[in-house]
Amino acid sequence: MIKVGVVGGTGYTGVELLRLLAAHPEARLTVITSRSEAGRAVADLFPNLRGFTDVEFSVPDATQLQSCDLVFFATPNGTAMTLVPELLAAGVRVIDLAADFRLRDAAAWEQWYGMPHACPELLDEAVYGLTEVNRDAVAGARLVANPGCYPTAVQLGLLPLLEAGLVDIEHLVADAKSGVSGAGRKAATATLLCEASESFKAYAVPGHRHLPEIRQGLALAARQPVGLTFVPHLTPMIRGIHATLYARLRDTERDLQALFEARYANEQFVDVLPAGSHPETRSVRGANHCRIAVHRPQQGDTVVVLSVIDNLVKGAAGQAVQNMNVMFGLNESSGLDQPGLLP
Repeated sequence: MIKVGVVGGTGYTGVELLRLLAAHPEARLTVITSRSEAGRAVADLFPNLRGFTDVEFSVPDATQLQSCDLVFFATPNGTAMTLVPELLAAGVRVIDLAADFRLRDAAAWEQWYGMPHACPELLDEAVYGLTEVNRDAVAGARLVANPGCYPTAVQLGLLPLLEAGLVDIEHLVADAKSGVSGAGRKAATATLLCEASESFKAYAVPGHRHLPEIRQGLALAARQPVGLTFVPHLTPMIRGIHATLYARLRDTERDLQALFEARYANEQFVDVLPAGSHPETRSVRGANHCRIAVHRPQQGDTVVVLSVIDNLVKGAAGQAVQNMNVMFGLNESSGLDQPGLLP
C-alpha cells in the first residue's frame, strides 16, 4: 500500500485528487494539508468523501510528509519548489500538479510566473508527466511535473502530426475552451455564476502561462521549435476543455485517421473516435480520458483536430494518479477505470 500525502487539499484540483485516491485500491491517504482548515475533518469540508477517509487537515509539516512514499502538491504555483528538495533528500517521491517543474528553463519560468525559481537545479531532473510520451521516464522518476490542462489537450491532439512530420510547424493554431473550474476555487468576480453564466469570452490572448509549456512539448515532438498561436476561452460550464487545433498539411495523401489510431492504439486513456466524429466534453466528465477526432474539411490542406478532456481529471488529478500508477509499477488504470458521468 502506497502511503500518500497531499499538500493543498482544498482547491478543486485537490479535492478531485482526494476523490480518486480515496477509492484507489493501492493508495492510503495519510496526510492532507491545509493551513486554513487545519484540525478539520476532510469529510466535513467535502461531504462526498464521508465514509471514504477519516483524515483531518493538518498544517504542512516536513517530518510528517517525509513519512509518506509519495507526496502530491495541489498548491498554487511557487509552493512546491520550496519544499520538494527536502522531500527528495528524504527519499520521498513527488508529483507536482502546479507548474513549478514543467519548464526546463529557469529564466522562462521567472518570465511567465513572476518569481525566481527556488531550485533550478531540479528542472533537468523533473520528468514531464505526459504519460503517453514519457512513460518510461515517469516509471523511474523521483519528481514528476504533472502537465497543465490546456497543454494536455493540445499536445495529445497535435503529437501524431508532429511526430510524423506531416504539418507546417510554423503556423499551428490552438483554439481552446475551458470550464470555470479551471480558474480555481478562490473567490473572483469574473468566475461568479452571474458573471460567467450565459457568456463566452477569450482571455490572455497576448500570452497565457501555458503557452511556453505547450511550445516546449510540441518542439520535442517536432524535434525543432514550433510556431503556435494559442487562444484560451472561458465557457459557462464547470468542467471540461475542448481544444480545436489547426495545422497546414505538407502531405495530403496520408491517411490521418489511420495515423491517429496507430499512434494511440495502446493508450487506454486516449480514445480516437471514428472518422467524422465530434467529441463532446460531457463524454469525459469525471473520467481520465482524452477523446480525439481528426478532420480534413473539404479534403483541403488544413487538418482540424478536436480534443476534449475533463480539466480536473485527465487535465490534472487523474493524470497525476496515472503517473503514480506508473511510478509504482501498478496497473496504469488502477483507480481510474470508471466511465464519464452522463447526463
